Amino acid sequence: MDPCPFVRVLVGNLALKMPAATHRGGGGGSSASGAGVHPTTAPCYCRISLNKLPYQTASAPLLPPSEEGPASCTGAFAAAFHVSKADLDRAAAKPALFAPRRTARLKVSVYAGRRGSSCGGVSSGRLLGKVVVPLDLKAAAAKPVVFHSGWVAIGKRRGAGRKPAAGSGGGAAGHAHAQLNLTVRAEPDPRFVFEFDGEPECSPQVLQVQGRMKQPMFTCKFSCRSNSDLRSRSVQSDPGSGGRNWLAKFGSERERMGKERKGWSVTVHDLSGSPVALASMVTPFVASPGTDRVSRSNPGGWLILRPVDGTWTPWGRLECWRERGGGGAGGDSLGYRFELVPDHTNSGVGVCVAESAVSASKGGRFAIDLTAAQPFGRSGSPGCSPRGSGDFGHGLWPFGSFRGFVMSAAVQGEGRCSKPTVEVGVAHVGCAEDAAAFVALAAAVDLSMDACRLFSCKLRRELSASRAELLR
Repeated sequence: MDPCPFVRVLVGNLALKMPAATHRGGGGGSSASGAGVHPTTAPCYCRISLNKLPYQTASAPLLPPSEEGPASCTGAFAAAFHVSKADLDRAAAKPALFAPRRTARLKVSVYAGRRGSSCGGVSSGRLLGKVVVPLDLKAAAAKPVVFHSGWVAIGKRRGAGRKPAAGSGGGAAGHAHAQLNLTVRAEPDPRFVFEFDGEPECSPQVLQVQGRMKQPMFTCKFSCRSNSDLRSRSVQSDPGSGGRNWLAKFGSERERMGKERKGWSVTVHDLSGSPVALASMVTPFVASPGTDRVSRSNPGGWLILRPVDGTWTPWGRLECWRERGGGGAGGDSLGYRFELVPDHTNSGVGVCVAESAVSASKGGRFAIDLTAAQPFGRSGSPGCSPRGSGDFGHGLWPFGSFRGFVMSAAVQGEGRCSKPTVEVGVAHVGCAEDAAAFVALAAAVDLSMDACRLFSCKLRRELSASRAELLR
């Protein structure tokens, strides 16, 4: 399997220093940018954007002006941007005649005030200044690159400090302006990309995507069966299954009469027809009493299993529910939580590696990305590498072998044709079976969008248990 090139742009080590004049009670008539902002009363934050990607925000701690150099910064992670091959190709393309050269630009806008927005979506903070860092992403696709690390003056009054330059951390100009410390680096982050050629409930093929080339990699088989039927099944019909205990534990006795959706499963096969991963709905999606929705307090659950010695062995557990609001324009959202089961963690207990929500109407991305869980080092080494600055040591890291970007999957909104695209970090795929587990997880997330639909809405016939019985 050949991966697709991706680049991950990381921003961190944010800190802010105000001119000495801001600490005195007026007098002197100093008009430096940021005057009147006192470190103890005005929190500051940064809005960080890369080209047309959605912006991210992060706090910028205020430091005393007497502190010199970046040694006082805490090494905190601030933002991460993931740049695909298509974005890299656009950045590397030669511009048309008379057209400006295409350059990736990271912009950091510094605001005084608390994060949030006022009426009309305008930021409630007061803009102190901006920093623009040009990025050569083509170079970063081959090796890690540190584009900037250190202090830079910000502010509009004297027209200096808009672009970081070598040696900008000191001198008279540095004392006349507010100063921002930041580190911007980029590193290769190759990924395997897979694409369903149909909706998961239609038992599609899964294609591996490499540039414009697509080739079959897996096949999926959707079925709708009872949990008792599921518990009796194993890869080789082996009755002595340790995995059955897990299924019995998670397939609780909540299968009562009423509004519920249960028994769905997706089996992923390799091209030889051997099953290599399974996503099984082991906790029914049941409407909460007095409502027609699956609540967070009573979520539906999937178990993601892999074959080990002829037996389905649990690898991860996914829970999903429907939340009011949070989906944009006041709409509902699909909440989710994914955890690794004990056998796949160092601590012996389940560890949550992803918890968020996507819009039920517009969809979004399910992602497992642990970049923010690791310290942001100053070196150019990737935080997810064995020798990276974020290395806690294998025995101390609570997420097992999961580090940095792990996977993401596109999730379409309700009523839309959904053919998930799955990206998996190369570091987390040692064989095709590893990739199959993430494909099964993506299928479970996609099907959960249907499982969490309001029970007043009728499901598509492909998801009907009666239709599944006819197809057996």
